[in-house]
Amino acid sequence: MVSNHQGPWESLFLQTLFLPTSSIIKKEILLIPFFGWAISRLRPISIDRKLKIESFKKVINEGNERIMSGFSVLVFPEGTRRKPEDGIGNFGTSCGVLAAGQSVPIIPICHNSGKYWMNRSFKKKPGNIMVKIGEPILGLDPKALTSESYLWIKKVYSELD
Repeated sequence: MVSNHQGPWESLFLQTLFLPTSSIIKKEILLIPFFGWAISRLRPISIDRKLKIESFKKVINEGNERIMSGFSVLVFPEGTRRKPEDGIGNFGTSCGVLAAGQSVPIIPICHNSGKYWMNRSFKKKPGNIMVKIGEPILGLDPKALTSESYLWIKKVYSELD
């Protein structure tokens, strides 16, 4: 699964679409008392975002293992949360590399959750979070897979209220 990243809502909700799912998370999350410990039971792929090359290798290696074990892998290819008004950021290629390497489709997902569940805040605004799930994207070229996912999510996001 490949999704845009705006706040905590999608991190929680998207875990429920396909079971089991393994997410890519920053390692600091696992250090949060109780919450981080609970998240660790979901077998996430934890990375140190400062170590880009090492993190990329870890995502590919552990992502491959998870896929071979029957897990879906949830990727937020923008790398970090973005404000809703900033639109869709550039995508890293790990989603395309994983999908092409394992001959599995990318399921693109787009949402507007950041409008209602603000990042770095416990505040919530009333409204309807819109989620659109695209058709599976198959291919052998990691860059093409990443690009097609990016273009679909960017287009759909521009159409969401």
